Amino acid sequence: MLSFSIPRLALIMGGLATLFICQAIVITRHWHGKHTMDSLSGVQKVHENPTPRIGGIGVAFGLLVGWWFAPESVRAILGPMLIASLPAFFSGVVEDISKRGVVAERLFATMASGLLAWWLTGVSVTRLDLWGFDTALRFAPISILFTAFALGGVANAINIIDGFNGLASGTVLLSLATLGLIAFKSGDADSAKVCFVIGGAIAGFMLVNYPYGKIFLGDGGAYLLGFLLGWMAVLITARNPGVSPWAPLLACGYPIFEVLFSMLRRRARTHNLGKPDRLHLHSLLWSRITRKYISSKNPTLQNALVMPLALLYAVIPCLLAIYFRRNTPALIFGFILCAALYMAVYLRLIHFRWIRKKLIR
Repeated sequence: MLSFSIPRLALIMGGLATLFICQAIVITRHWHGKHTMDSLSGVQKVHENPTPRIGGIGVAFGLLVGWWFAPESVRAILGPMLIASLPAFFSGVVEDISKRGVVAERLFATMASGLLAWWLTGVSVTRLDLWGFDTALRFAPISILFTAFALGGVANAINIIDGFNGLASGTVLLSLATLGLIAFKSGDADSAKVCFVIGGAIAGFMLVNYPYGKIFLGDGGAYLLGFLLGWMAVLITARNPGVSPWAPLLACGYPIFEVLFSMLRRRARTHNLGKPDRLHLHSLLWSRITRKYISSKNPTLQNALVMPLALLYAVIPCLLAIYFRRNTPALIFGFILCAALYMAVYLRLIHFRWIRKKLIR
């Protein structure tokens, strides 16, 4: 049996560093709040008070500290990841401060991180276990561009679900735990340890963010964590040929389904893929369930309960990814099944009031 020891020092020190920086940002918000507070305007906003949205800076600092204290084998994997994440992270921080974001610019910055990751490591997606696609991915330019686009998609998917306390960070933690377990079961202990170190930094942020929402990840934090999650999915497939590429895909299933469905929905409704709205699954969980059934005098609890409700769904593709990690046909079927389940839950939530009115009549 493969021996495995958690890199406790790196995990703890990274988490404490993130916690310290995030608390410092909250305490000093009256100094920098003019530039770093999240406004209350915007159709997708649900929080009650202006809140610092630069929690990603704390996470980045915690990751750097975690890398410093990590074993050499972990540092060798995590170091290039952190360097490659810089374009995505800094572009997000600029958005957090300027309050200006353009969809094309976001995708370009996150794809740039993907290209940098390939340049530093030589790793890219070379197989999907699908006839025809694998032949195309043997051509290096196609493989590299596909990898960059996929990483950009995951990074932006995490940004899309970053609407409620603990939701984005909790989702990334769940997906990282899934990827870590897949890596460990495949004999790749170092990749599993990297997932632990990243998770430690995220945990430090969550202690400040959840459940009271004293600080937000912001675009910088969402792009950073989304890129790291996507790159771990690419890396685990590359380092473990026995693992189906659909297993990491399902490990990131919830945010991927969210971004794909949001693109289709916005295209059908407004033809503007970047226009914000309150029609995401997490928004409907809040408006149809927690806000409806939890006392209106406790908006913080209404907000905080969205995360565990969303993760009840998110855990399903994660479990399938672990159990069928080597079985591509089963994973493809699971992907279709989870997509259908997402749509069924979504449609039930979106038509909830209409159904009740018809029943009353």
